[in-house]
Amino acid sequence: MKTILLLSFGLLTAGIAVAQSKTFFDFTVKSIDGSVYSLSQLKGKKVMVVNTASKCGFTPQYETLQKLYQDYKDKNFIIIGFPANNFGSQEPGTNKEIREFCTSKYSVTFPMMEKISVKGDDINPLYKWLTSKSENGVMDSEVKWNFQKYLIDENGKLVDVAYSKEKPDSERIIKWIMGN
Repeated sequence: MKTILLLSFGLLTAGIAVAQSKTFFDFTVKSIDGSVYSLSQLKGKKVMVVNTASKCGFTPQYETLQKLYQDYKDKNFIIIGFPANNFGSQEPGTNKEIREFCTSKYSVTFPMMEKISVKGDDINPLYKWLTSKSENGVMDSEVKWNFQKYLIDENGKLVDVAYSKEKPDSERIIKWIMGN
């Protein structure tokens, strides 16, 4: 019996270690134009993942996100936007409409991915990883609203989350980007 318990514990521990060894770079997503986008191409960069929406009170954060991207993209930093319609139907558009909105209204040049679900039964696998300690090995979180920001380090590990009200260029986030 003792041997079975030890073996069971060992298998459970190994399973948790395997789940926690998965990194951000192990995922493949689709860009807003439908092409495959392997997140492994971002190895060595700090990444901010943001769920976006075109008809939200936080939508003007697109402007700050774009400026942040412009200011730090040459310092091994990138932003990736994931449009989502999970909160108050604030992202009703198609991928084509979202792309047009982002480029025409906010001149967005950082990568935008296809519209996904960031919570619920149909949660995208990347967001399941971002929000589940059992998957990311760091923390549980809940996507509470549009423009929530997840911070990923150069090794693909989740570092922290910044909720919608925190501006993309907050002192805390700038310090993280700069490594201070």
